[in-house]
Amino acid sequence: MRIINSPAVTTPAGHYSHAVISGQQVYVSGQLPFAPDTHELAPDIAGQALQALKNVEAILLASGSSLTQLVSVQIYIADIGLWPQVDEVYSRYLQRHRPARVVVPCSKLHYGALVEISAVAEIN
Repeated sequence: MRIINSPAVTTPAGHYSHAVISGQQVYVSGQLPFAPDTHELAPDIAGQALQALKNVEAILLASGSSLTQLVSVQIYIADIGLWPQVDEVYSRYLQRHRPARVVVPCSKLHYGALVEISAVAEIN
């Protein structure tokens, strides 16, 4: 196994790494939508979804992978009523690529975030 921490994403606040490579796959930890430069959350769900996806992408790139190599994506959302906006951002960002996906409604996410995204991808 190899631990990955990307300087392009906010430093983990707990006892975990941004990702772990095992074999030919990278397992990306849940990414809250913190902007790496300000450590702030966007005020709306679309901005948060976009930032969480950017964070996942930065970690994938640091791991030698990419969005087009995503195998599975897990999306945790604090209000399922916001799902249409998240799905719109997600589909625009991933374009034609359609990895397996699960959407998990939950009552609250850490730090008041509205969305959190984790993923599994292949590595070249």
